[in-house]
Amino acid sequence: MINLNRFARYPNAHLMTLAAIVVTDQNLAIGKNNQLLCHLPADLKFFKTTTMGCPIIMGRKTYESIGRILPGRRNLVITRKNDYKIEGAEIYHSVDAAINSCTEEKVFVIGGAEIFKQTLPRTDEIYRTLIKHEFEADTFFPEFEKEFELSEGVCHPADEKNPYVYCFEKWIRNKN
Repeated sequence: MINLNRFARYPNAHLMTLAAIVVTDQNLAIGKNNQLLCHLPADLKFFKTTTMGCPIIMGRKTYESIGRILPGRRNLVITRKNDYKIEGAEIYHSVDAAINSCTEEKVFVIGGAEIFKQTLPRTDEIYRTLIKHEFEADTFFPEFEKEFELSEGVCHPADEKNPYVYCFEKWIRNKN
């Protein structure tokens, strides 16, 4: 069944897939002190390959933790600060305004926790790198498993570059 309220609020919603891309530990932790939980080169490569050519929506703190514009993608940064400017990025003051500016087929939400929380009700897909470890964290991805179904998953062992077992997963919103 199609959610017609989504179309009223987001005029391009029927034309686009809104996807979240996130790396979590086994407890849905995504960060501590505005930093990722660990350095996992395979996840960085997956992130780049998956999001290349698509708009990426992020909160101001996520942008500041990255510290630069990510090339090959429209960078949309959400902030409450009216005078905030970033050369090469588009600044929005609400999630709705950022999403409504997009006409592309697929748009990625890349964080942080508050932006994930605001967009999850309208998210169609979640690309999750699951690290098979529990980290000390202060920031978490919202619970989502009841509303989504795992459609793809490939796990990899730890190696010299990637110190933890990790899985690339794709979750699709349940139809019912």
